[in-house]
Amino acid sequence: MFERFTKDARAVVTGAVEHCERASEARVEEAHLLLALLDREGSRAAFALASLGLTGRREAVVRELAEARRRGGLSRADADALAGLGIDLAEIVSRVEETHGEGALATGRAGSAWRAGRRPFDRGARELLTVSLRTALAHGDRHIGDEHLLLALTLRPGIPSEVLADHGVTHAGVERVLWGGRAAQAG
Repeated sequence: MFERFTKDARAVVTGAVEHCERASEARVEEAHLLLALLDREGSRAAFALASLGLTGRREAVVRELAEARRRGGLSRADADALAGLGIDLAEIVSRVEETHGEGALATGRAGSAWRAGRRPFDRGARELLTVSLRTALAHGDRHIGDEHLLLALTLRPGIPSEVLADHGVTHAGVERVLWGGRAAQAG
């Protein structure tokens, strides 16, 4: 599938691997792809993100992704569901961190056993790449651009889409900015 990626989309994937490696994490996740998208300039995804007002909010996005990682990768929807059962996730995180240190619940750490080499993509990131292919085909595109990666991020439930939505970047918004709200036709 990688042969279908445009230069911009390849740069996002490469950037995601670099974000993963810098953070010493074991696997490339959807959050790494989001961070790599935020690094882009002059691409269709960068245009969409800027048009939807995300320019200048990178640090807030990074902070929100880190907070979600600290919660063990649970989204606010997960926390709300647990609260409905009488479970206070913030209290659990606080108690675990009192005993085991800050970030003890953080997901994806490579640890000292990680060997040199490329990090594999986790299931969510692999699924995101598949959804980006479907998204490209639905728009009549033969190649996957970084805009298709962004659209796929907004479609998939989870922390990256939650964080994007919190900053006004939704699937409908990206569609509107890039294609004028024209509905994608199945290819």
